[in-house]
Amino acid sequence: MFEQQALNKAMMEAVEFVHAEGWDAGPTLFALVPTGLLIDQLDPDDAEAPLTLMVQDLPSTILPGSEELGEYVARLAWPREVEGVVLAQEISFVDSSAGADGGPRPARLFSGVLRDDDLELTLLQLRPTEQELQERGPFAQDDVDLRGGPGVAPNVIAALRYGLEQAPDEGDVE
Repeated sequence: MFEQQALNKAMMEAVEFVHAEGWDAGPTLFALVPTGLLIDQLDPDDAEAPLTLMVQDLPSTILPGSEELGEYVARLAWPREVEGVVLAQEISFVDSSAGADGGPRPARLFSGVLRDDDLELTLLQLRPTEQELQERGPFAQDDVDLRGGPGVAPNVIAALRYGLEQAPDEGDVE
């Protein structure tokens, strides 16, 4: 059993990984595997995290925010060794706090769940506008401003959780 802190740490590692890849990227799916299962294959610095991210290949034709992505993720049946899943995707986000000027903005949505205890987390990273980049200076692109809260992207969370609930039984062939 893992705690919320393990999911939080894994989510931040996913944010750092995806952010390093830059904007205008396809969705990224991570399986979360207990680090103890991989200890012989890891750098000692990575061995301190309770969960390790394993990037999963997605078909290149699947677009972020698409119905096809949701269907694909919901069809996956994760083996028992996978304790959780994180999906990162770029979306258009309407910031209701921006008032009438708040048209859709590019953003990244990070959604993660753990198999047990109904632990989940969703984070949103707004893409900085050109004006924001100019105001913040030469390293503004390196800033990662995250927002989160309960009830964000419930359909994504449900699709991720469904895949964990469909874990194949021992001896089943995938």
